[in-house]
Order: sequence, then C-alpha cells, then structure tokens
Amino acid sequence: MKKECVAMLLAGGQGSRLYVLTGDMAKPAVPFGGKFRIIDFPLSNCTNSGIDTVGVLTQYRPLELNSYIGSGQPWELDRMDGGVHILPPYQSATGASWFKGTANAIYQNIGFVDLYDPDYVAVLSGDHIYKMDYADMLRCHKAAGAACTISVMEVPWSEASRFGIMAVDGEDRITEFAEKPKEPKSNLASMGIYIFTWQKLRQYLIEDEADPNSENDFGKNIIPKMLAADEKLVAYRFEGYWKDVGTLDSLWDANMDMLLPGSGLNLLDKNWPIYGRSPVCPPTFVGPHADVGNSAIAKGCTIDGEVKNSVLSTETSVGHGAVVSYSVIMPGAVIEDGATVSYAIVGEKCRVGRGAVVGAPPESAADPAQWGIAVLGPGTVVSAGEIVPPKTMLDRHHNEEVEA
Repeated sequence: MKKECVAMLLAGGQGSRLYVLTGDMAKPAVPFGGKFRIIDFPLSNCTNSGIDTVGVLTQYRPLELNSYIGSGQPWELDRMDGGVHILPPYQSATGASWFKGTANAIYQNIGFVDLYDPDYVAVLSGDHIYKMDYADMLRCHKAAGAACTISVMEVPWSEASRFGIMAVDGEDRITEFAEKPKEPKSNLASMGIYIFTWQKLRQYLIEDEADPNSENDFGKNIIPKMLAADEKLVAYRFEGYWKDVGTLDSLWDANMDMLLPGSGLNLLDKNWPIYGRSPVCPPTFVGPHADVGNSAIAKGCTIDGEVKNSVLSTETSVGHGAVVSYSVIMPGAVIEDGATVSYAIVGEKCRVGRGAVVGAPPESAADPAQWGIAVLGPGTVVSAGEIVPPKTMLDRHHNEEVEA
C-alpha cells in the first residue's frame, strides 16, 4: 500500500463569488470548456503526473461532485491499490465538525494519508484551470531537501495584494511569506499548490490543531509557522497557463481563452490530455441556417442559428435566427428562435425564450462601470421577449441580483 506521493485535493469550497452558479453545487463541479468540470484539471494533472492515489475533500453541496467523480474511471483512478477517494467531514467519538480551514481538512484525514505511508503529500486546489507536471515539482522538492515546496508565479504588481506573496533568495529558498499584503514586497505569488514532506507536515498539522487561536489555514498558519521555525521552504516557478476561476469574470475569461490562439490554454494537447466524464449523447447537428465561427461545440448540440466566439456545452440548442456571441452556454441550455445572448454565462438547463435578449456588448454601455457579463443560474427561464441587461444575475426563481 505504500505510495511515494499522495495527493489531497481541496474541493469543498462554496464558491460564493460565483454567486448563482454555485447555489446547488461546489465550485469544482461547475462546468467548464464545453465538456469538462473545473475539477477535471487537477485530477488529470495527477494522472498525467503519475500520482495514482488522490483524496478529494468535499464539504459544500457535494452530491453533484461526488456522482461526477464516481469510481474515478475517466481519469484512470479506479484502482484497487490507491485510486480516488471522496473524503467528506465525518463524526468521530469526540464529535463532528465541518472542515474549519484548509489545514484542518487535511488534519481530519491524517488517517487516510497514513494508510498509504507516503514520503510526500501534494496539497492541491480544486478550482484552478491549469496543466502542471507535479512529478517535476516533486523532483525539485526532493533535490532541495525541502520540508515544503510552493508553486509560484509572477503576477502583475497591481494584483499582488490578492495573493499570498513570498520573497526568495538567490536559490529560490523562501525567506518571507505574507498572506494578501497591502504593500507587497514582491510579485511572486503562491498558486495554492504545495508539496510537503509528510512527516513534517503531519507534525505541524497536529500542533496547529492544538492551537486555539489558529485559523487552521495553510497560508495564514502552517506556512508562517514553518518559516518561523526555519524549515526549508522553496519556491517552484511555474510559467504555464494558470487561472483561479473563483469569480464570474475569471470563469468567463478562462472559457474565452480556450478560443484565443496563444493564450496558453491548449486543450487539444495530446501529450497532456484533460480527462472528463462524457455523457452519452448523439453527435452535434449543425442545421442549414447555422453560422458557426471560432467556437468550441461539445457533443449533442443542435444549432440552427449564429454562434460566434462562444463555448457550447453538451446537449445545448440554438434555435433558428438566434444569435450567441462571446458567451458560455452550459449543459442542457436552450436558446430559442430569435433570441440574442452576448457576453453572458448561461447556466445548466436554462431556457432563453423566443426573441429574448441576455447581455450586451461592452460598447453598448454609456458608462463602462455599469457593464459586465450577464449570468443566468442553473434552471433559469427567461420569458419570450424579456431583456436581461448586462451585469445582471438571475436565479431559477427569477430573483435578480446586480453584481457590485
């Protein structure tokens, strides 16, 4: 049962900044790119990196995520000697509690990790879009003799205060770490991807749990404590595509990046495939009146209108005379005849009625501050002829919310 490295995938987040899209599901279960879910990326990275034992820590509305992962077969993680395991909070003899923070989530599952007696543990986030070879990161960790290796990338100075920021010496050993500093000293940002030497991490998790003043968080507690104790922490510089899709704008941006040559997000790379669970559905049908350009179209779609610069997920339909542009249409959504959808995210199983208008281009707004993408939560029905302005969110009960 012994494994060199076990991955622990933090997938329990509510994703409150995705608003209506995560009312009934955890953020990692949100559809992405036509045929994927966000969690497909870290799971595929594990498979491609040779990590065959993954614990998925769920908490917020886990049903859809759990059923999607299932036995792990799409990612070749349906194994007898490892594989993928769903790890929700549980009741013990001393009581039950939700995961109090990222570190507490791993602490509550020390028994699972110990079962495989690993030398190293990779702690991953379930809500990032990226392709990374964790095996290369592990090689760097071992070569440095580090207690912890943190994947980092340079971000614009204007955005540095949004991240955990670190300073490093000439050999990329971390000398300072600050969680979301108001005045950052560096633009080297943590990606929230860690590799720990397990026995070191195990020790710090136990000590952190015993501290009543701790927030039980890696960025706020574990990393600063390791640094204060002069443990060897090193930075692993990542230069590929990476995006935290925790906001509506970033989710829309990442989908649009799929369509942009040179963006770095290449999902056609056969050397590093992204796996996912594909529903059984017929081929896409493009009708005689359809006009499709620069778009990603998944299986099972029916298109008889215009689709430009958009991402259509499985089993969506675009009616005759309908126009979809710069939009993300999630599985099972229906855009009826004559409707217009632009600069929008349309959730699963939505219906946009005949002649309705959802969203508008940026140039339509007299005040740029009042423009933004329009978002329909899963199951929302927009009546025939109804207008949903830019920067508006609707849920299936048609409660309206304008994003601040």
